[in-house]
Amino acid sequence: MLWAWLAHAWCDWRSVVCIVKAETVVAWHRRGFRLFWTWKSRHRAGRPAVPHVVRTLIRDMSTANPLWRAPRIDGELLKLGIAVSQSTVAVYMRRYQRPPSQTWRTFLTNHASQIIAADPFVVPTVPAALRPHHP
Repeated sequence: MLWAWLAHAWCDWRSVVCIVKAETVVAWHRRGFRLFWTWKSRHRAGRPAVPHVVRTLIRDMSTANPLWRAPRIDGELLKLGIAVSQSTVAVYMRRYQRPPSQTWRTFLTNHASQIIAADPFVVPTVPAALRPHHP
């Protein structure tokens, strides 16, 4: 019905009809899909970036107060009217290098006088007849 009505309403429709090869139609489809996926995978705006002033403030607060962790600094920032998450605060905090822990050999050397491991007696508590037999 649509094509019959269109042919009746538009008298000069035959002048715009063109015959194309199948390869041309396939190329048009490929270009269309390429444009669609380019649009679909475009860069969308994610989380807003943390301003440089806030990042500097977080680093200064963590440097001045080394015992404060992310929840405390986040609370202090909220008192100042700056709303950021604790995980964001943790990302921008200053990292402190911990001293390495002692090795197992050092532990044994330091505590050898206090360690006693002895088993001079073996006392069977279950008679042999009651022990489960495993083949």
